[in-house]
Amino acid sequence: MSQENVEAVRCACIDIGSNTTRLLVAELAGGSLREVLAQRVFIPLRTLTGEIPPEKAAEVADAVVSQVRLAREAGAKEIRAVATAAIRGAPNRDELCAAVGAAAGLQVVILSGEDEARLAFTGATRTLRYVPDGTVAVVDVGGGSTELVCGTVADGVAWSTSVPVGSGLLTDHHVRSDPPAPEELERIRAHVAGGFEGLDPPRPEVAYAVGGSATSLRRLMGAVLDRETLHRALRLVCEAPAQVIARRYDLHPERVRVLPAGMLLLDGASARLELPLQIAAGGLREGVVLEALERSTSARP
Repeated sequence: MSQENVEAVRCACIDIGSNTTRLLVAELAGGSLREVLAQRVFIPLRTLTGEIPPEKAAEVADAVVSQVRLAREAGAKEIRAVATAAIRGAPNRDELCAAVGAAAGLQVVILSGEDEARLAFTGATRTLRYVPDGTVAVVDVGGGSTELVCGTVADGVAWSTSVPVGSGLLTDHHVRSDPPAPEELERIRAHVAGGFEGLDPPRPEVAYAVGGSATSLRRLMGAVLDRETLHRALRLVCEAPAQVIARRYDLHPERVRVLPAGMLLLDGASARLELPLQIAAGGLREGVVLEALERSTSARP
């Protein structure tokens, strides 16, 4: 079989997170991952009790049905559905998985924190234009957890941790004002410091950020997030209500609502790693698709 035929295989990932349900369809082209289709639906699943409301589970199931159809229309040969921290920690997570399975005919794999870290690292490092030789760090800020991962492109993950603090969780627990009040931001900053306390990651040569907060910040501040840039972005996002900021920068209001907490998590990770964060092109979804493509192509005669 020719290399051209092998590279034509397309796979899809549907990532059910605490804020969004996202679809990615991609294929290998010339040895690199090429995005064919991407789509997202904002469906906040978080509650202070951790339980997923039945109406939200139904919304997710409907969204997944639509995304499965889109993926198949785009030529995906394999579709994988994964769920992250908000679902992993929910007492009724099985009900959500059953609802998606009944509606879309798709099994949802609930990722462990270790799985999230590995896949985020794979997706970030395998989509780099320039591949560093030394230790690379990847920070994945999600709605329900934050993963810090260190390793090399050649050998994979050498150290990782999943911290049970995410942008959505921190926002729900600490923010009541719109925009957030200074004292609310200070409570988030203290929570982040406590979550990262005691972590001792290897010293990387370069660090990358992935996840919804990082992607949104690219639009506001560019591709490199040093601490001064993050502090400037925080002031920018907190100068007006979420709806105003959303219209100004073409972001979803729910993303704007959780973005200050996301920035403070990125700032805390940057301080812990002692490096600015570059925004990576790929993340968890790209990691899922890459692993699926590799298994699919290796299984073909």
